[in-house]
Formats: sequence, structure tokens, C-alpha cells
Amino acid sequence: MPGLDAEAVTCHSRDDMKRAFALGLLLLAAACAAPETAPPVNSEDVMFLQMMIPHHRQGIEIVKQARGKTVPDQLKTLAAAIETTQDDEVEKMMRWLRSWDQPTVAPSSAHAGHGGLPETDREKIGRLAKSKDFPRDFLNLLIAHQDDAVQMARIETMNGINPEVKAWADQIGKSREAQIDQMMTLLKTA
Repeated sequence: MPGLDAEAVTCHSRDDMKRAFALGLLLLAAACAAPETAPPVNSEDVMFLQMMIPHHRQGIEIVKQARGKTVPDQLKTLAAAIETTQDDEVEKMMRWLRSWDQPTVAPSSAHAGHGGLPETDREKIGRLAKSKDFPRDFLNLLIAHQDDAVQMARIETMNGINPEVKAWADQIGKSREAQIDQMMTLLKTA
């Protein structure tokens, strides 16, 4: 080729070859890298979350009743903490279910498949607002409600397979047991 220096062409070609070789190594490394796989999920993981969403919503409904009532400060603080925590946890559960392409609502027959634990009695929740001994009735209802959460969490830790959900269920069990202990102490003074 007229006007081209043979040595310049050779050096340029060597640089191109080095770049091409480096690019080839990068592509090969990317192709050989193990693909990220999502943690496994089974029907128990899905059921646990589907059942806990309405359970949490009931818990929020119960603790909201402490607003505007004459109750000890400790009880008001506990109720506010439960409301905030469980509201955040509902969002977390819904994100998990959506990421797994699962419905956020369990089939109507699902309680039987999850240890037969019923939801908290809606009539009891409704009567709570008119209670003549609100702190005592509130604590009794919430203790029973949080104990159901502990039982559901135990079922998940035994039968679920998703490591994140199982770890979270274990955390739920421990935190709800601590809440129950705190409420039992408050109940003695209510």
C-alpha cells in the first residue's frame, strides 16, 4: 500500500491482536461464570407469606385501636412499634411473592394447609373498641394474635426451604415471643 510503513502496520496489528485476545479472555470468563440462581422456594414458603400478610394486617387493625385510648405509655409505644414493623413486613412479603410470580392472597382453603390456624376472631376485634377494660382486653387479644404468628413462623422454619424466608420466620418467632413476654408483664399491671 502506498504511503504506509510496514513496521507501523505490524505494530498496530500486534496492539489489535492483544486487545482482541484480552477481549476474548473477558468474554470467555463471563461465559464460564456460574449464573446467579435464585434461592429455592417451595409451597410452604409461599403459603407462609400468603397467610402472614392478612395476619399482619389484622395485627395492625388491632394495634390501631390503642390510638386515642387511655392506656399506659409502654402499651402505646408497643402498639405503635408493632404497627410500623408489621406494615413494613407486609411490603417485604408482597415483594417476595411478586418476585416469585405468586399471588399475594392465599386460596380460601389455605388455613387447613398451614396447620389449621384460624385468623383472629373478627367479632373480638370489633368488640375491642367498646371494651370497658380496654388495656386488659387489648393485651389478651394481641397476645393470642402474636402467639399465632409464632406458630406460623415455626411451621415455616420446619417446612420452608427458602433461606431468607426461613431466617425471617425465625426472627418473627423470636420477636413475637419477646412481645408476648412484654405484654404478659403489662397484663399483670393492667
